[in-house]
Amino acid sequence: MSGRQRHEPTIGEFVEGIRSGDRHLLSRAITLVESSRPEHEWLAHEILDRCLGSGGSSIRVGVTGAPGAGKSTFIEALGLHLTDAGKRVAVLAIDPSSSRSKGSILGDKSRMEKLAARPEAFIRPTPSSGYLGGAAPRTHETILFCEAAGYEVIIVETVGVGQSEIVVNSMVDFILLLMLPGSGDELQGIKRGIMEIADAIAVNKADAGRRRIAEVSKADCESALRLLPEKHPGWERKVLLTSALEGAGISEVWENIEEFAAAMRQSGEWREQRREQSRHLLHAIAEERLKREFYNAPAVKAAKEQIEQQVLAGSLSPFSGAVELLKAFRGK
Repeated sequence: MSGRQRHEPTIGEFVEGIRSGDRHLLSRAITLVESSRPEHEWLAHEILDRCLGSGGSSIRVGVTGAPGAGKSTFIEALGLHLTDAGKRVAVLAIDPSSSRSKGSILGDKSRMEKLAARPEAFIRPTPSSGYLGGAAPRTHETILFCEAAGYEVIIVETVGVGQSEIVVNSMVDFILLLMLPGSGDELQGIKRGIMEIADAIAVNKADAGRRRIAEVSKADCESALRLLPEKHPGWERKVLLTSALEGAGISEVWENIEEFAAAMRQSGEWREQRREQSRHLLHAIAEERLKREFYNAPAVKAAKEQIEQQVLAGSLSPFSGAVELLKAFRGK
């Protein structure tokens, strides 16, 4: 060993490297964003502040669907289609985290080997850490870093499907819901909320042998969409048939996304939606910081166990217990 220490880039070197497409520095900046250490958090946000305004022309796509819908295979097929067309693509694949070990269960790079080999693609598996929104807590900030690095399409793969994934709607421009052929009964089990936030539906795995059943599922989905209110005035949500394995329908999905982006930009809704996303991120980070400051306060730590025991024993209501913790935090 040489004994030389690894060079720690300056904020300026980080910013310059990210803007010039340095994947190594981009990865290191994202690692700083995901860190819980205060000094890393401060450094990440200093870098991010100086990277802002670099990705106005990007498209952010959220891909969701029930487990087994083929999200990773579909995203790889879409990513390959986009890189073939000369676009730079970032995939933020949210891994389910083990609730016991907090470790990441899946490894998305191993599931997208062809796309990972493309120099125009950047794949970042991120543990969800049990976060309710179907996206990792720092996903939105990671999107901003990827845009600063020049990635034109940011694809966010989310965990499963459910009401909590509406959080994803606050950080992407377009949400694609993947369904399986024969999903008529499955529609009953899908939360209405996730159908409402979808901008398009793709009935995936519509391979040659399952084409007829896929057509029936397409009609079922179209009927379900007609019963829901419009998400964007004037935008008719389509149901498309895709086969990620056969490469069928992938170009049609991308055309639909581009049509949506053009329509939203023309109406002015695109800019307004991005402004709302920034507002949501501001409030989400403020709430997270307040929560952390609250539980780390010495007075709260000192009072917490006793108050918890009183609540568990039934001698104090959870509401009164929370009020007592807030009093301790405020020093009253």
